[in-house]
Amino acid sequence: MDFRRFFRGPIFWIVLAVFGVLLVGQVLTAGGGFEEADTSEVIAQIEDGNARSVKLIDRDQRLEVTLASGDRIESDWVTGQGPELVALLTEQQQSGNMPEGFDIEVPTPSFFLSLIGTLFPFILIVLIFLFLMNQMQGGGSKVMQFGKSKAKLISKDTPKTTFADVAGADEAVEELHEIKEFLQDPAKFQAVGAKIPKGVLLYGAPGTGKTLLARAVAGEAEVPFYSISGSDFVEMFVGVGASRVRDLFEQAKANAP
Repeated sequence: MDFRRFFRGPIFWIVLAVFGVLLVGQVLTAGGGFEEADTSEVIAQIEDGNARSVKLIDRDQRLEVTLASGDRIESDWVTGQGPELVALLTEQQQSGNMPEGFDIEVPTPSFFLSLIGTLFPFILIVLIFLFLMNQMQGGGSKVMQFGKSKAKLISKDTPKTTFADVAGADEAVEELHEIKEFLQDPAKFQAVGAKIPKGVLLYGAPGTGKTLLARAVAGEAEVPFYSISGSDFVEMFVGVGASRVRDLFEQAKANAP
């Protein structure tokens, strides 16, 4: 595994962001110096009159007790114990065993944590989506170009392929000579009312010269040639293949002779 590439990649930053949010949440919700104790022990301290002040945190179901000795202890309480605890604290306060009384706190969520909790899942989804696009497109500026055609343009200025380079397909070459004339001088055929063919379907097993024939037609007619594999139109996202087909035709029209 290339660790340098990992630390420079988006996965590292996504993981770092997740841990950062968890760490901030932990710091903001950390206790204020209270020592964890059993619930029975905390209630016993209150019943024995050893509590100086008590805070009942309703939402978190926490009981924070400051003892007369200065020690601070806390514990959890379960749903249903709330009324009993309030009755106990009221009794202890009225009997004078709790000098500073008790407080019931219903904390409101932190705006910062609420904002992070709301936005973070969407940000994480967007980052993962961009990472997948980056991997599929090879990185760089292609991240947002997944709907563009991957066709390779061979311009007429590059060394051209001609019919002389094709061997063993004499009948196909003879048929394509007419297509070459259509491309070179379409006005001659339009003058007599002939319709220019919309395309030619070349069929055969791999390696039999279909692409070579197509390049030869473009080379003989001295027009640009686009080459693309059928697999380039297949993607995991719906609509991307159709978008690439449309983009390919737009590019071909823009470079038409």
